[in-house]
Amino acid sequence: MSNLPEPFATTLHIRDHCLCLHAQQAARALSRRFDEVFRPLGLTSGQFSLLNSLNRPAPPTIGQVAETLAMDRSTVTANLKPLERSGAVISTVDADDRRGRRVALTAAGRDLLARATPIWIETHRQVEAELEDGGADRTRNGLRRLAGR
Repeated sequence: MSNLPEPFATTLHIRDHCLCLHAQQAARALSRRFDEVFRPLGLTSGQFSLLNSLNRPAPPTIGQVAETLAMDRSTVTANLKPLERSGAVISTVDADDRRGRRVALTAAGRDLLARATPIWIETHRQVEAELEDGGADRTRNGLRRLAGR
């Protein structure tokens, strides 16, 4: 077995064909784009997704939020901290399981989400317009299949 690295041609092939790499690049570009439009609200794209995951009739558990966002619980907890400090969300002990916590939007959080949503709608419309006809639906469906959803 050789310890020689793969030929450069293999590296170029991977660069040009790797779905994981292209998905990561696209995700970073989209995150930067949404971070920029949310900046005047003091919000990141990740925080917008987190606020949206809390916009439910009943406060979800940390585990439910983690499942919705495909994150681990510790990452959700860490990402909630700045939103808690800003007063957008509140975390309480779960009455059904005192070991767990439930998270809810505060009035300030609902207001922030209400101000951010029209920005998301317009930016998302622009992103979808950049894709070929039907490209947004094909992309969403393909990504859902890959995610097992």
